Amino acid sequence: MSQPYTVAIDPVAFHLGPVQIHWYGLMYLLSFLGAWMLGEHRRKQGRLPVSRDALGDLAFYAMMGVIVGGRVGYMLFYTNIHWIWTDPLALFKVWDGGMSFHGGLLGVLVAGLWWSRRHKLHFMDTVDFVAPLVPIGLGLGRLGNFINGELWGKPSNLPWAMIFPNAGEQDTQLAAGDPALAKIFEQFHGLPRQPSQLYEMLLEGVVMFCVLWVVSMKPRPRYLISGLFALMYGCFRFLVEFVRLPDVQLGYLAFGWLTMGQILSLPLIAIGLILLAMSRRAPILSPATESAKV
Repeated sequence: MSQPYTVAIDPVAFHLGPVQIHWYGLMYLLSFLGAWMLGEHRRKQGRLPVSRDALGDLAFYAMMGVIVGGRVGYMLFYTNIHWIWTDPLALFKVWDGGMSFHGGLLGVLVAGLWWSRRHKLHFMDTVDFVAPLVPIGLGLGRLGNFINGELWGKPSNLPWAMIFPNAGEQDTQLAAGDPALAKIFEQFHGLPRQPSQLYEMLLEGVVMFCVLWVVSMKPRPRYLISGLFALMYGCFRFLVEFVRLPDVQLGYLAFGWLTMGQILSLPLIAIGLILLAMSRRAPILSPATESAKV
């Protein structure tokens, strides 16, 4: 096996005086900007009959839903629940890291429901409009995880396996208990691992965006886009979890392979199938024939 690529990228993209601008923060910024630009493009096509200002409100509420829901979801799903009565302020310690996609998704749905009622639109029309924009953030977020050298995969001898220096402590523990891994560790000063972040970037970002964007450009029934989103994300996340290590504070929850990510993805798969079934009897939606509001 040749020398694997070592993922040792500086997480700081650049400095603005004393302020450090991190790549992960830039990924969030690019995600929101990209979603806004494509959302405005779709609005002008008449795919959501609202004004530019109304779309701006939706973007803001969705952004808050991602941040608040993502943080709350992480604290509920991925940490010991004791923090609620022992250290409730831990919820606000965002600098310690920890965001959950499933929590962020719930936050966006709550924001979208409130916004839809305010503008007297069918909630699922709003969800269908937003769904093709979400993979932009998913893909860029996974790229940010890769740059940070976090959420790495399992040790592997595949030609594209990579060494993540941040996994050094875990690599040492694994090598200590396995002579074969110890030999590899000694040879490469680390264990080559599956770049699971790149798998997710490709599947949850590129593939999902292409499929949802193409399907949403054509006349299609209500619920179809949302159903495809939920089904694809649930399936992709469930599969990638097999080559991705579970969160260290949780480990495997059952059978020696079931992770929290897989458990949280099962409802999405079920919801996706239900929405696709509902779409078979739903009205066909086309871009508004009249000009979009300005």
